[in-house]
Amino acid sequence: MTVQDRVVGTPSPRVDGRAKVTGIAAYAYDRPVDDPVYAHPLQATIARGRVAAIDDVAAAGVKGVLAVVTHRDAARLADTEDAELSVLQSDEVAFRGQFIGVVLAETPEIARHAAGLVRVEYDEEPHDTELRADRTDLYAPEQVNGGFATDTDEGDVDAAMEAAAVTVDEIYTTPMEHNNPMEPHSTVAIWNPGGGFPEAPRLTLFDSTQSVHSVRSTLARVFGLRPEQVRVVSPYVGGGFGSKGMAHAHNVLAVLAARAVAGRPVKLALTRHQMFSLAGHRTPTIQRVRLGADEAGRMTAVAHEVVEHTSKIKEFAEQTAVGTRMMYAAPNRRTSHRVAALDVPVPSWMRAPGEAPGFFGLEVAMDELAAACGLDPIELRARNDPRSDPESGRPWSGRHLVRCLREGAARFGWEDRPVVPGTRRRGRELGGMGVASSTYPYYRFPGSRAVVAYGGRGRYTVRIGAADIGTGAWTVLTQIAADALGCPLGAVSVEIGDSGLPSATVAGGSSGTTSWGSTIVAACRSFRRVYGDDPPPGAEAGDDMPENPDAERYSMHSFGAQFAEVRVDADTGEIRVPRMLGVFSVGRVINPRTARSQFIGGMTMGLSMALLERSVLDHRTGHVINHDFAEYLIATNADVMDVDAVWLDEEDVHAGPLGARGIGEIGIVGAAAAIANAVHNATGIRVRDLPITPDLLLR
Repeated sequence: MTVQDRVVGTPSPRVDGRAKVTGIAAYAYDRPVDDPVYAHPLQATIARGRVAAIDDVAAAGVKGVLAVVTHRDAARLADTEDAELSVLQSDEVAFRGQFIGVVLAETPEIARHAAGLVRVEYDEEPHDTELRADRTDLYAPEQVNGGFATDTDEGDVDAAMEAAAVTVDEIYTTPMEHNNPMEPHSTVAIWNPGGGFPEAPRLTLFDSTQSVHSVRSTLARVFGLRPEQVRVVSPYVGGGFGSKGMAHAHNVLAVLAARAVAGRPVKLALTRHQMFSLAGHRTPTIQRVRLGADEAGRMTAVAHEVVEHTSKIKEFAEQTAVGTRMMYAAPNRRTSHRVAALDVPVPSWMRAPGEAPGFFGLEVAMDELAAACGLDPIELRARNDPRSDPESGRPWSGRHLVRCLREGAARFGWEDRPVVPGTRRRGRELGGMGVASSTYPYYRFPGSRAVVAYGGRGRYTVRIGAADIGTGAWTVLTQIAADALGCPLGAVSVEIGDSGLPSATVAGGSSGTTSWGSTIVAACRSFRRVYGDDPPPGAEAGDDMPENPDAERYSMHSFGAQFAEVRVDADTGEIRVPRMLGVFSVGRVINPRTARSQFIGGMTMGLSMALLERSVLDHRTGHVINHDFAEYLIATNADVMDVDAVWLDEEDVHAGPLGARGIGEIGIVGAAAAIANAVHNATGIRVRDLPITPDLLLR
């Protein structure tokens, strides 16, 4: 195959596109099954206490109701160590919205109607859901998400801040947010009382998940089964943003329901309301950022101290300040995370956990430092660009942040930015521009395996239990396999989304292409090594993801520069974002079409984060009150105007056989900060709390 023949690097259309637009693609809840039963959950209406009594007589008497399952009669779980998954095992209520039962009926309408007839009495206890930085019960977790150290402290930050010529010391906050993928969390569970072998599993799940193998291993443990007794199928997923990266309580509830009607499939789809309690969320954060610099704007100190919440029943500590550890050169650095355990649902992964909220605080603080130093924000960042990783001391595999900033400035017309904030006005509108840096680590997780089979007539099948959550994984994996086998794109069929396929890691951490793609390259090389260029029909070979020795020698991150232009109505405070531009350094881009979609999707989510998204927790009831798309606002077509993403033409030779780094999450990092900085440039008002709503400007 010549360079011109290669399909990696070309904008190939999605191989699953036709199935999706014609309706052939079967998502989890759409899976056709015989004689299904429909489940509607019962949820706690208090934030803490115990279920004292349940009156389900009226519900059970409704025609078409098969069962009402509660803690009184649900099957006992084999493993209840994970309290989030310990569903219907006791009368205890740990947060509002927790499952306390489920109604099973012949139709979803009957199940929902009957659920409304169940009467529950509680022994309510005082609850606590309010996050404050002055709480006396804040604690340091053993580690934060991703296995990172909770705190770091190098040099003497306090002394450096006292000696600095220019300082910034401010508080920045981000709210509780919810992932809200288009497809709700849903599953179809089938419990086979006579099963237990691969050809007849005890438990089959058609699930909307980012990791079929993770769900399989988790549910096998919870229900006391061997992994081979469980099959999880998920070829199509309508988004996840991290919320479908692991098993949640609804998976366990569906299996408990299936056990109650053994032999019949049970369909369960969470409503949009229910997802606000049961599918994870991004924790709110309170961030104190301190920066010190000399007269020339070279940083001498950086401190990023974060307070956030977790659930009392299961700890999840977001790594909000971790990105600050490697971003800019400063000899004195401190980061810390403190957590309040509250009576709230369990937080979890949401697109770019850590970096997304953390870089709002850091990059707005950098804008404030640039203003205090009298420097252009791009120049300040360039002066503090480290030659090697400040945290690890390792050389970069490819850090081109300054190049992204310079190229973005030229493309965006940065020279037209008002030098003095609040001075550009056209009619009622104030105009301004903002910039922020972005980064995301390079992840390549071990544990994947791929198998290549030749079916004759020039056709190959590549099998790996990966997941495509709308990112384009199906397409790029086909491209990678075709190039590795030296055949046309149309000669390769990729099978994914089934735990019966070889193992694959989660579609998370922007790691899918790098982890699964390098595994497929290894499998294809093994195949060609064994069979050469003329394999016999039926030939098959596989391999595991290869190790990358450079992973321990280099610091590997993607980088980017985010630019935003805003217009602010001087009378109403309404903010519009007519232009956004992202310039990214991500190594080799496998498919420009799907890559651009991911970048723009992340940037749009960052726009939503900046101006709209906020889950409002009523501390009197422990209830997220804006738990639907009518009141939990996300960006729509009317909000998204000119959003563009470009990337550097490069290859990271240290990032494995593909030369690629992750792209799925970096688009959201820094986008909200760029908009906040543009708002300050337009109005002269510095907003340090998200979302930036008109009332914050009118005050």
